[in-house]
Amino acid sequence: MKFSLFAHMERVEAEKSHRELYEEFISLCKIADEGGMHAIWSGEHHGMEFTIAPNPFTTLVDLANHTKNVRLGTGTVIAPFWNPIGLAGESAMADVITNGRIDIGIARGAYVYEYERMRPGMDAWEAGLRMREIIPAVKKLWEGDYAHDGEYYQFPKSTSAPKPVQEGGPPMWVAARDPNSFEFAIENHCNVQVTPLWSGTEEIEDLMKKFNDACAKFSDIPRPKAMLLQHAYVGKDQASLERASKLLSRFYCYFGAWFKNERPVSQAQIKPLSDEEMAKMEMYSPENMMNNLLIGTPKQVIDRLKHYEDLGYDEFSFWMDSGMTSKDKHESLSRFIDEVMPAFS
Repeated sequence: MKFSLFAHMERVEAEKSHRELYEEFISLCKIADEGGMHAIWSGEHHGMEFTIAPNPFTTLVDLANHTKNVRLGTGTVIAPFWNPIGLAGESAMADVITNGRIDIGIARGAYVYEYERMRPGMDAWEAGLRMREIIPAVKKLWEGDYAHDGEYYQFPKSTSAPKPVQEGGPPMWVAARDPNSFEFAIENHCNVQVTPLWSGTEEIEDLMKKFNDACAKFSDIPRPKAMLLQHAYVGKDQASLERASKLLSRFYCYFGAWFKNERPVSQAQIKPLSDEEMAKMEMYSPENMMNNLLIGTPKQVIDRLKHYEDLGYDEFSFWMDSGMTSKDKHESLSRFIDEVMPAFS
């Protein structure tokens, strides 16, 4: 099993400047690179201080100047916000600048808040259809001289300029949850990224079953890779684990509020949640976070990861966004690298 870091700039309150947040992000990425992690993933979001990531390619190109070894992946670009020609060219340019270190993670998006602002009138179903149209089109544009007449995109014969450094283009990863998404990814020679949300090991096992079923359905296609993305925290004692579970509970309460898209937003920040409101969100309780996320001592985390490896996951991505202090983030990531990863070398 390989290990990677998944991180963004993020804030619920404006106590830190954007420059301070970016410097913290870079320092975590340097730890990941120097510690032997396989990749760094950073995504795309718009108009939200909760996750500040307007263009992942800008971020990854800068990361290439701060790191030496890690691969650099979009985790993920939101497909319906892109034109296929633009996505093909910008991802190829990033691949040229980084000398072939780019991976492309791609998804339909999750927030109606963003849909309303970036592509008004679009729902999640249409977003998924747009993603399914874009992925094969981008691959054809990397090959060049490709014309497209689809449901959502039409253009005459076109070519990605520049062309990617990597032969065949950067590896592509599809964010998948339902059986159809897994099948689409495999049929289109893409790797798969899965994100369990709040059902713990049972959900992780179910997602792998869906992946295996899709692989069996397309047995003539070489088995792609499967990456598991999950919030994680490696603590030194029970007290630190309980504190982490409370902070991750707060993070998910805000995630849930953004997802529902019912709360006032000002200056890209959602109206603060009260303790009473968060206490009513039992799905995101600290107890559920402790059980369902990868929160534990090094030994506990190793045991869980060994199970994920046995299930067939090729990569585990350590999701860092959490609303924790900079000190907590650095210590947890360093503990993961120094005390957990050696068990898998």
